[in-house]
Amino acid sequence: MDPTAVDQIRLNFSSVGLTAINAVIGLMMFGVALDIKLEDFSRILRSPKAPAIGLMAQFILLPAVTFALTMVMGPLPSIALGMILVAACPGGNLSNLLCYLAGGNVAVSITMTAISTVVAIIMTPLNLMVWGSLNPNTAPILREVSLSPVDVFVTVFVILGIPLGLGLLVAKWKPNLVDKVRKPFKIITVIVFVAVICGALAANFQTFLEVIGLVMIVVLIHNGLALGTGYAAARVAGLLPRDRRAVAIEVGIQNSALGLVLVFNFFDGLGGMAIIVAWWGVWHIVAGLSLALFWSRRPIKLTGQEIPS
Repeated sequence: MDPTAVDQIRLNFSSVGLTAINAVIGLMMFGVALDIKLEDFSRILRSPKAPAIGLMAQFILLPAVTFALTMVMGPLPSIALGMILVAACPGGNLSNLLCYLAGGNVAVSITMTAISTVVAIIMTPLNLMVWGSLNPNTAPILREVSLSPVDVFVTVFVILGIPLGLGLLVAKWKPNLVDKVRKPFKIITVIVFVAVICGALAANFQTFLEVIGLVMIVVLIHNGLALGTGYAAARVAGLLPRDRRAVAIEVGIQNSALGLVLVFNFFDGLGGMAIIVAWWGVWHIVAGLSLALFWSRRPIKLTGQEIPS
């Protein structure tokens, strides 16, 4: 396939499939909220440094580094915009488990996940518009689709904000019920989500095979930079080792599911964007698990400053 043809590809995804993925993302966010306590939000006020550095790395440094990477590498416009979109998304909920396996500060990880999910309602559309418009190759795509920041905000709010709010209310009002359904609910939603994504890939499998070679190296470098940006920011800020691990994983594990929703909702399944986001969703699990296992073999000795989470 001619590499430039990627920008003309539109992946097939039916309206029923799109509705299904929107619903599943909403359910997954509801499940995330069941694990969040109001204490997670107040914790940032008591010990703000680590979560604040992590959120700055996630929503300011990573999008800026990604923009620079797209300018240096010069990928096809749709691939570049897919990279910017991924960088604009909040952290994924898998990060908490990976942080635990890596011996990181789980309290920092949970706090960042909670706050970033809320902040993303504004920062995801803002970063997508700002950095996408600054890149001369991706700006025409944004103009072509007449992307409205308000429309993106509303979509992100419906998918993230409303389920998150409902989950917090249920967790507060029905704690006993939540304790019983939390684990099976998360397992079921993940299985359903994987099934929906597999269905989308199956409908476009030949196209996926033809273009995956164009994005594998890009995603590997991009994800490595995301993990490195989080760790470097934490180290420069003087965070403790367990906090560095938490921040690195939070910044490197993005909510690619939200990215896919935005690609199909606003960009009509634009090939380069969709393939980048979909492959990121696969690769960051591989990279995250590998890093977590590497760190798990290098336990950190707790000092008087570090309190187990």
